[in-house]
Amino acid sequence: MATLPIAVFPLSIRLIILQILTLIAVPISSITLQTLSNNSHFDRGTALLGDAQVIKDKSHVQLVNPRASSSGLLIRTEPFKFLDPKGSKQTSFSTEFSFSISHGNGDGVAFVVFPYNPEYKFVGQGPFGVLSEKKYFAIEYDTKMDENVGDLNANHVGVDVNSLVSEAVSNVSSFNLVLNNGEKLKSWIDYDSISKRIEVRLSKFGERRPYDPIVAHEIDLVKMWGNQDVFVGIVGSNGDSEQTSSVYSWNLRLRNFPHWLHSLPADPRAHERGDRFRYHKRGVCPLKFLAGLIFATGCGALLAFAVLFAWAIVNRQTEIPTEYHVHPVNFKYEKIEVIVEEDGKGVKN
Repeated sequence: MATLPIAVFPLSIRLIILQILTLIAVPISSITLQTLSNNSHFDRGTALLGDAQVIKDKSHVQLVNPRASSSGLLIRTEPFKFLDPKGSKQTSFSTEFSFSISHGNGDGVAFVVFPYNPEYKFVGQGPFGVLSEKKYFAIEYDTKMDENVGDLNANHVGVDVNSLVSEAVSNVSSFNLVLNNGEKLKSWIDYDSISKRIEVRLSKFGERRPYDPIVAHEIDLVKMWGNQDVFVGIVGSNGDSEQTSSVYSWNLRLRNFPHWLHSLPADPRAHERGDRFRYHKRGVCPLKFLAGLIFATGCGALLAFAVLFAWAIVNRQTEIPTEYHVHPVNFKYEKIEVIVEEDGKGVKN
């Protein structure tokens, strides 16, 4: 999907893009970063760019200032690869972070994955203010409805791939949640390189992790990035509003799997297909199908035998008389006389 030209954005958004892209045009190692190594709520190697700053009294990161055209980035300074150079291992990840967005019609926050090249040069465009002009991946928690990119409403979560036009989107209001009321929320993002599936969950802070994702999407990030170094971060911008956004905790976990495990994709958490979700279609194993057929046949035969046995018992009729009547019977005996005579030859008749 083609990237929208920077000209379609308001002047304030373009200024934000120019500001952040100018920052990341310099290698990270040469920038003086404010690290969060001593903060137990954030992973080691996490740093701040732009207007992002640590609020000491409240021990959290404020991504943007309460003024228009403010933006900031919370970034993990150590890059990683979705595919190792030998092509033998693929990387999955899970991340969770807590955040809040104040009232206002700003751009909210986004979890972003983008390439970093020490020789990167500013090219004049790139949505979210931290991404190259052609290639990026983002989960946006958007509090502004922009008709130019087909936003669902001003309270949605979307999956963006190389474009601000979301490939998958969910209405947060249908989950009785509001992104920009200042309430503290928590989100979980899980990418499985086996099923090529990403799932996003969202709830109020302090509540249990939801079982069902708020949005899910099939995407092959391994194919998208290969063995290229990528960075991840959380970015916030308020456009022309005075909206502020804060992050209270963030951690990222990487998991590596041998490449041969990916020959048969599987989705262990498949749900019913619906309008909000897209799911991976699993193939049918012939051995499992045969075993299931044999089992079903055996169960059917057993059930039929039980039904016939019950029918025979119910329909069996054995009459046992409860009373016997005795009647007297008279017997008559008669005497029979037999006369034997001899003929002339001495034979008895």
